[in-house]
Amino acid sequence: MPYLGAMDPNYKPYIAAVIIQLTYTGYFVISKAAFDEGLSTFVFIFYRQAAASVLLAPLAFVFERNTSSPLTFMVSLKLFMHAMLGITLSLNLYNIGVKYTSASVASATTNSVPVYTFFFAVLFRMETMKVKRISGIAKAVGIALCVAGVVMTALYRGSHIHPLNLHGSSGHHTSPTHQKAALPKTTWIEGTLFMITSNITWSLWLVLQGMLLKEYTSKLLFATLECLFATFQSLFVAIAFERDSSKWKLQWDMGLLAILYSVS
Repeated sequence: MPYLGAMDPNYKPYIAAVIIQLTYTGYFVISKAAFDEGLSTFVFIFYRQAAASVLLAPLAFVFERNTSSPLTFMVSLKLFMHAMLGITLSLNLYNIGVKYTSASVASATTNSVPVYTFFFAVLFRMETMKVKRISGIAKAVGIALCVAGVVMTALYRGSHIHPLNLHGSSGHHTSPTHQKAALPKTTWIEGTLFMITSNITWSLWLVLQGMLLKEYTSKLLFATLECLFATFQSLFVAIAFERDSSKWKLQWDMGLLAILYSVS
């Protein structure tokens, strides 16, 4: 079996896309488990962005300290607002949505990001959609199916599937926690709407990122500055919404694993 280096280059983007999706799936599952164990979504975003800043800053210094683009006040302001839109706002909304729903819903709604991104790209005249051609019709049908899937995810939860009972039926019953989790949640639709709103802001962030990178071409420093801005923004958000000091303490648990995994 040929190794990856000898593989047809045409296949590599598809393999990379699959690996990225698997990585995202792991993030959805681990973060959902951490939130269920009590990790604050607001504190999580702060620690995640702080860790990312610590990781990216040395790389940006080493590789772009002599080639970085000039950082003007207007560029800094644009990066600050861009970070607020696509990182601070988007991630906080998304994690609240994950907390209120499930990892499966998170994965399903994320698939709508290309639709919103295409819409904003057309709006900013970066893409075209010719409805009289087969390609345009295919895009329209794909958009309709994707939106229909997201709406169904929001409105229909389905029945709860109980885990396998490996102990048989000799007096082992579902715990109160599991019984509570199996009940219909009134926040299910609200959580899905949080995630949809997050995906819309994230899609706009992606489109605007391409425009900003034409003004500020230092990609590593671009990412580092946005992480730094998002760290301070997320700190203020976390302080405003999470007053319990015990939620800020990191321990060797699922919460720490979620933070480290999200940075990697």
